[in-house]
Amino acid sequence: MKYTPNPPAVVEEMLRSMGLNSLDELFLDVPSPLKLNGNLDLPDGLGEMEVKNHLRSLANLNVNVDDYPCFLGAGAYDHYIPVAIDQLLLRSEFYTTYTPYQAEISQGILQAIFEYQTLICQLTGMEVANASLYDAASALAEATILAAVQTKRKKILLPDNIHPEYRQVLETYAISGTFEVVILPTKDGIISSNDLTSNLDNNVAALVIQQPNFYGVLEEVAEAEKLIHENKSLLIMAVDPISLGILKSPGELGADIVIGEGQALGNPLSFGGPYLGFFATKQKLLRKMPGRIVGQALDKDGNRAFVLTLQAREQHIRREKATSNICSNQALNALAATMYLTAVGPTGLKNVAIRSHQLAVYAQQELAKLGFKLKYKQAFFQEFVIEVTNPHLINERLLENGIIGGYPLTDGLMLAFTEKRSKAEIDKLVAVIGGN
Repeated sequence: MKYTPNPPAVVEEMLRSMGLNSLDELFLDVPSPLKLNGNLDLPDGLGEMEVKNHLRSLANLNVNVDDYPCFLGAGAYDHYIPVAIDQLLLRSEFYTTYTPYQAEISQGILQAIFEYQTLICQLTGMEVANASLYDAASALAEATILAAVQTKRKKILLPDNIHPEYRQVLETYAISGTFEVVILPTKDGIISSNDLTSNLDNNVAALVIQQPNFYGVLEEVAEAEKLIHENKSLLIMAVDPISLGILKSPGELGADIVIGEGQALGNPLSFGGPYLGFFATKQKLLRKMPGRIVGQALDKDGNRAFVLTLQAREQHIRREKATSNICSNQALNALAATMYLTAVGPTGLKNVAIRSHQLAVYAQQELAKLGFKLKYKQAFFQEFVIEVTNPHLINERLLENGIIGGYPLTDGLMLAFTEKRSKAEIDKLVAVIGGN
């Protein structure tokens, strides 16, 4: 059976209504050299079973984390997703959620976003959170815009150990002239107080600290927080949400704005997306936040209801006062994060973080026995870099042995460990890296 939008009789009727006799007449304005002369070089049609088998054979060419243990991180992590989350997201009222244009009619999605905001606040130790950001990189860009507007300054100090994709997105946003990116050099993988001090002046709007940073290293935030606030600048923290199961929250560390990548919270790797960026801040910055904020209220009968409290987006009524150009909504991804945090709870999140860290420590110790040194001799969470001269060759050897390796650097290999990994998998990883 051929699935076509209109049968020939309907096509002819449509053409006649326009006073045309053929499809060729419809496309007379298209120059002849641009038209296809002949048939497309496509195979003959297949039946449904044949198509399914063909697509399955193509899919099997991909290496996937269901069949291969994965030690690749660098911002996207192979954490376990409870089965209940996938099943619940398949409900039609969930997977069709998008932007609540007629907001107050959509009480379900508003409540889901409200619960998401609440959980992000609890996780980060901040006072308000929003929804709708695409990923951590775009969330960080929005945070820097907010900082520049709030402080009426332009310089954003960005350490060179930040995720390189975050840096690329920030430099793209900076073309607008709202802020300028100043790269802050780091030493031994972490921010140096001396370098930070030498770069501070009265035009610095904010300092960005990634915790853990791109190389998996844990930053000493306290001294940087003191210096940046003494300069009347803001502290922006980009955090791994799983790490907050055991680390101090950004709120406790004195952050003004917190952003992060929500992929680890119940969202699959999905070959790089879609993901979601979370964004939280202090109450005083509420009206300068991008995206949308859902609030809780009472209806005329005194029942709990949810409303779009603030929506300073370019699509809405006050578009000329929009704080950002976020024109989509990561509602399904945010819902997955909400379900994940609810399902695992505080104790479960702590256990996931502890196990991820313990496995990373075990792997580092076993690699050290074979002479592999840490590139950065600092505390780490679930990721670290070992010094090697041939990371690509090591990754090829790992793949030949059924293992997805780490993130190759110029002079090192960065390896990530989540609660899904086992001692046996790590032992095999170490053996292959060691040449056995």
